[in-house]
Amino acid sequence: MTGLPAAASAAPGTLMVFGDSLSAEYGLAQGSGWVALLDRRLRTERPGWRVVNASISGETTLGGRNRLEAELSTHRPQVLFIALGGNDGLRGVSLESTRANLEAMIGAARKSGARPVMAGMRLPPNYGRTYGEKFRVVFVEVAKRQQVPLVPFLLEPIAERRDLFQADGIHPTAAAQPMILNTVWPVLSPLLR
Repeated sequence: MTGLPAAASAAPGTLMVFGDSLSAEYGLAQGSGWVALLDRRLRTERPGWRVVNASISGETTLGGRNRLEAELSTHRPQVLFIALGGNDGLRGVSLESTRANLEAMIGAARKSGARPVMAGMRLPPNYGRTYGEKFRVVFVEVAKRQQVPLVPFLLEPIAERRDLFQADGIHPTAAAQPMILNTVWPVLSPLLR
């Protein structure tokens, strides 16, 4: 009996999405979130890649930092998409803590051999213009300093569309999920060759 051809026996590439409720399908039917849509797109457009969704609703950057090493060890991704920080802002976590946690996660990803990618977040206007701008800039500065690809704002295409949010005004509807995927795809796609 002969072995499988090299291409068929090669380990598939793994992309791990490491986020909060925006990536964990909060309030959505299972399999309808942007991460599940990404997995389906990869199966068609980038055969050999698979997606692991290690997102947890309510997760902060500190929570992510504390559990990342175990997730990296378990899933051994080639690419890590960090989509955390929104809950930090909503809870008033210090900007320096958020920055330090993001940088620690990037370091852990690199140490494990994974290529880190980040999604930026913004806060609702009721948090104040000054704080909101400082919060937004944290992601830009971390990405620039760490030389990490950045999706500037995960919810960019829907942020001003109230009709694309669930009743809580925070979590996107199922109809918004393809738009979120289309925001993420141009940044992720070049890394998934």
